[in-house]
Amino acid sequence: MWQVHGGMVDPSDQWQQRDLLGLLGTPVAPAPITPEPVTPEPIQASAEPTSPGAVAAPRALLILDTETTGLNPDQGQCIEVGAILFAVAERAVLSQVSFLLPCEHNPAQAINGIAAEVTRLQQPWQAGLTCFAAMVEHCDAVLAHNAAFDRQWFTAGGMLPPIARPWICSMEDIHWPAERQLRPTPSVRDLALAYGVPVWAAHRALTDCIYLAQVLERCEQLEQLLQAALEPRQLFRAKLGYNERHQAKQAGFRWNDPVPGAWTRRLSLREARALPFAVQAVETAEALPERNAA
Repeated sequence: MWQVHGGMVDPSDQWQQRDLLGLLGTPVAPAPITPEPVTPEPIQASAEPTSPGAVAAPRALLILDTETTGLNPDQGQCIEVGAILFAVAERAVLSQVSFLLPCEHNPAQAINGIAAEVTRLQQPWQAGLTCFAAMVEHCDAVLAHNAAFDRQWFTAGGMLPPIARPWICSMEDIHWPAERQLRPTPSVRDLALAYGVPVWAAHRALTDCIYLAQVLERCEQLEQLLQAALEPRQLFRAKLGYNERHQAKQAGFRWNDPVPGAWTRRLSLREARALPFAVQAVETAEALPERNAA
């Protein structure tokens, strides 16, 4: 128990999380209060480029995840968005939002645990979308795990707005430190555990964003990893024989995806030159169709 000005306070009340979207209604107050104007402090710039031509690390990241009813917009719709605005230099969460989008049916309920009837309950999802759009405007880049899957839901004409920011895939574009002993394309769960983040739930959008934010908080080389992840990338094919295919798999190359009959992976030119085997550029990643979730 805590004592405040001679009174007793229930300690559980200290841990109650406030729903900011719930404050959008008109509260009944005895008298209006005019707050003093506050000038927000600017986010400090992150590390400068480490080499000529390299991009600077983003100052603010939008960590994003979605839950959907299908694998692509032609087969389903996005029914949940979770996002966290993250200050890179300060390793700090600035704001976060999560909301459901109404749907009639959810064939993926067994995977994401979201019942279609729950998405249709009355709730201010439009206000959540407005908050999300403001967070997008404030960020320098978007980070998602399997970004190719999440990115395809943010297109012109859809329920979600297009995002005109660079995208970073925390599964493929970031080469996590070797001492973490991760696979070349780790899952969110494995990434969290490698950084000592407890995994207490799975497969809701904001939950996965929280895991990623806590990983970034613990990452000492974050600016350098983000700079490398923002380098221009294109698709490379591994030039290996059948008996050497294990080398491509160990390096994070995928078989038959997206090029039939080939081991391929999106890499920067620097990363391609560092490989222990020869590769051949196929074409720019932007010219290929987006990869679906596994």
